[in-house]
Amino acid sequence: MSEQTLAQDLAPDAETEQTMFRLDKVEKTYLQKNRTVHALNGVDLVIPRGQLVAIQGPTGGGKSTLLQMLGALDRPSKGSVSLGGKPISSLGDGALADIRAHQIGFVFQHFNLIPTLSAQENVEMGLAPLKLPASERASRAAAALASVGLAERGTHLPGELSGGQQQRVAIARALAKDPKVLLADEPTGNLDEATRDDIMDLFEQLWRDGLTIVLVTHDSAVAARAERRLNIKAGKVSEAA
Repeated sequence: MSEQTLAQDLAPDAETEQTMFRLDKVEKTYLQKNRTVHALNGVDLVIPRGQLVAIQGPTGGGKSTLLQMLGALDRPSKGSVSLGGKPISSLGDGALADIRAHQIGFVFQHFNLIPTLSAQENVEMGLAPLKLPASERASRAAAALASVGLAERGTHLPGELSGGQQQRVAIARALAKDPKVLLADEPTGNLDEATRDDIMDLFEQLWRDGLTIVLVTHDSAVAARAERRLNIKAGKVSEAA
């Protein structure tokens, strides 16, 4: 079986139907100024399908590295990572890119919108790796914008939108591919409190609709709204009280 075929064959089997991610004894080490950094240190973690998970921890504790493992953006030095019951940590670059394109939606603190493109065009750009016909890209983008409350804003440039609206465009871009899981890295970090709460309302609605969401945050008010809270410190993950 080719890597690409394996990457596309991520439907869960009967035994793993309820599991989105499984990490077994995951370690990640790298060299920094002639010293070895243990970014992840023997992480065992199961995230069920349909869960809203918040990850907190100090700077340098391993949050970003853990999110990269979940997002098929990096491979562990030791241990294994599975998505939907299928091992992904040993796949090649092409297969991992295919997983990111089809299975995982990403939302970041900085909205990463192209300023010269409209909201509709920014969402369509996120579908480019799927090689869809132009008509389907357009319909998916319009539907995704409508799902985040921006049906009437598709022709607006990012500079014509508020910060909260720009983040909604970024969320729509992630949703347009119909991902199995949404990974968010400090998604409210650039927003005021009222707008932060609006964005969390949207995440909660997506979660209630069945989407698995894992978000990294420094904001305890954001983490408090998650179904499950994890802490990571010195590369070790624990359940929050």
